[in-house]
This record gives sequence, C-alpha cells and structure tokens, in this order.
Amino acid sequence: MSILKITEELQNLGNAGKDNRQRVANIVLENKELFEPLLEVTFQVDEPISVKAAWVLEWICTHHQLSWMIPHLTFFTENLKNLTFDSAIRPCAKICEHLANAYYSKRDNEFKSKLKNEHIQEIIETGFDWLITPQKIAVRAYTMNTLYLFGLENDWVHPELKHLIETKIIHESKGTKARGKHILNLIEKHQKSRL
Repeated sequence: MSILKITEELQNLGNAGKDNRQRVANIVLENKELFEPLLEVTFQVDEPISVKAAWVLEWICTHHQLSWMIPHLTFFTENLKNLTFDSAIRPCAKICEHLANAYYSKRDNEFKSKLKNEHIQEIIETGFDWLITPQKIAVRAYTMNTLYLFGLENDWVHPELKHLIETKIIHESKGTKARGKHILNLIEKHQKSRL
C-alpha cells in the first residue's frame, strides 16, 4: 500500500519546484512509513519516476529529517552506483554531502557512529565515478566536497582528488573551476596541518 501511495503522489508532483517538493515531502513527513518506499522508488533506476522520488528524498534530507536516513544507510550507499538519470544523481550527491558534513560535524550526532566504513567507501567509490564521467556542475561540486571530507581519514583520497581536479575538473566550467580551486586550497591546508 505505501509504495503505491508514494508512487501516486510522485506521479502528481509536476516539476521540481519548491512548493511541489514540499507538498509531497509533507505527506512523507506526516507518515514516516512512507520514507522507505520513497527511498526504494529513488533507486528504481530505469523508471523516470525515480527522479521525482530523488527530488523529494533530497528535500526531506536537506530541510527536515536527514536522521531518517540512518536505518537505510546500507541500502542508500550500496545503490548509489546504480543511478543513471542525471536528475536523480544530483539530489543523491547532495545527500552524500549532507552525510559527510554530519559525520564531520563538531556537534555530536548519530551519524558519527552509524555511518560505517563500508558506507563511506561506497560513497567514495561512487563519487570518483561521478567525477570521471560527464556530470552536471552541481554533482561535481557536491562530490568534491564530500570526497574532501571523507579524505580526511582515507589517506589515498586527497591525492586522487587533487589529481582529478588539476588534470580534468579545473579545465571544465567556471563553476567547477572555482569549486575545484577551493577544494585544492582545503587539501593544501590539511596537508600543512599534518606536518
């Protein structure tokens, strides 16, 4: 019943406008049991409706309840690599950035204990795939930040990220060039702080 309910709501979503995403998000927020079906629809990667599910999922995680993702971290991170639609990758890349920010937050939270190494490795591997394949600027921006953060504890990530930025990303659009330079500066500061 719940997957049918969320599918019906998504079909009536319309465009990605803020009001539309909030309207469907409200339905999920009022019925927490709809969160898991929303996540499942997000990863029905051959179905165009998965894009609308990803929009709403990201809206909930960004503006309301990132913590609802905790019981679903394994499902989410294992399925990231299967995403095919650009419009679904962007919101999921943003969720990955939120997860990294929560994990490295100065404030204590559940993500510090619940986001396991295997989840982080899945995000890192998928993130590098997103950086070496043609993706939108937003995906690159979110992913560079995510990889920078997870690279704080994974020694091999920063050198690989730095190489990709210097040889590929910095030569793309103005937006990716600016974010790439910012990330390179952060990597350099981090390296100096460890000397």
